[in-house]
Amino acid sequence: MNERKRDQKRRDKKGRILRNGESQRADGRYAFVYTDCYGKQKFLYSWKLEPTDSLPVGRRPCQSLREKEKIVLREIEDCITPYGGNLTVLELVKKYIRQKTGVRHNTQANYNFVINIIAKEDFGQKRIDTIKLSDAKEWLIKLQADGRGYSSIHSIRGVVRPAFQMAVDDELLRKNPFEFQLSTVVVNDSVTREAITRKQERALLEFVKNDKHFSRYYEGIYILFKTGLRISEFVGLQKSDIDFESGTIRVDHQLQRKRDMECIIEDTKTPDGVRFLPMTKEVRECFECIIAKRKRPKIEPTVRDKNGKLYHGFLYLDKNDMPMVALHWEKYFEHIITKYNSIYKEELPKVTPHGRVIIRTS
Repeated sequence: MNERKRDQKRRDKKGRILRNGESQRADGRYAFVYTDCYGKQKFLYSWKLEPTDSLPVGRRPCQSLREKEKIVLREIEDCITPYGGNLTVLELVKKYIRQKTGVRHNTQANYNFVINIIAKEDFGQKRIDTIKLSDAKEWLIKLQADGRGYSSIHSIRGVVRPAFQMAVDDELLRKNPFEFQLSTVVVNDSVTREAITRKQERALLEFVKNDKHFSRYYEGIYILFKTGLRISEFVGLQKSDIDFESGTIRVDHQLQRKRDMECIIEDTKTPDGVRFLPMTKEVRECFECIIAKRKRPKIEPTVRDKNGKLYHGFLYLDKNDMPMVALHWEKYFEHIITKYNSIYKEELPKVTPHGRVIIRTS
């Protein structure tokens, strides 16, 4: 009787016993039927039952049916949502970004930049559960081949990686395909900013001070060198932030300008950025000179912060009587260095106030 039952078990064309849900079609292709976590009937197909089976002539390489079964059944057991919840890479990134509320203007601008890039890429339309480690690496390599710089790719991955981690945490995926060292995949072609020496600093300040055109910016450049202020903090300073009585500079905000040219006030980059800086005699004199020479606009420009607080009395105003921003000073430094290097044999490195001016002690 038991022998007869064994003979009645379903077998493939090679005589191998098929498990529950498995079958072999007339053309030799194997199939497996199962019910997903939504209660829907799904099918898996393969030309091989076991990994060691040979492929029929003319068929493309594929996983065996039982390899596919193992993956699917493990995901069902672990409650992994099938097909990554049908989210595309672009949809996943947008979902991740929607949860990042109250971010700084610069951070939001970076998010928009990443979304625009992904929206233009075929990669962005792929379903997240189809993305493997090799796919993620190949995409970043493609971005660099298309002309994207290392810093841009670093920013893109900086958003995509946590978005995929969110999908892992939400049990849409088992693994995060972006968990790898970026430097092992794409070439770091970023230009390292070289620190300026004290000797070069003195030479540059002397040049600016005596130049007919750039001397108007001498006091501001001197302050940037001597205080370590971020350029966004410097341009955000109001006259009321300079306390000549106590000899201190109050730093508790920064000024930024959006792409639509709107100026905004934001908190300092980190909570530790709120501080009072002491002024040397020379820095104090520079501030006195800036305030004495400051333009007197017909209408004083004001900028509100997120709480509605008004800021005014900015130290430097542009030709439209609006506060100068970081871009102004970046251009000034660029033009100054270009002119300096066209005159002197011993050239200066690129000096930028984008963050802080870096000075070597040697």
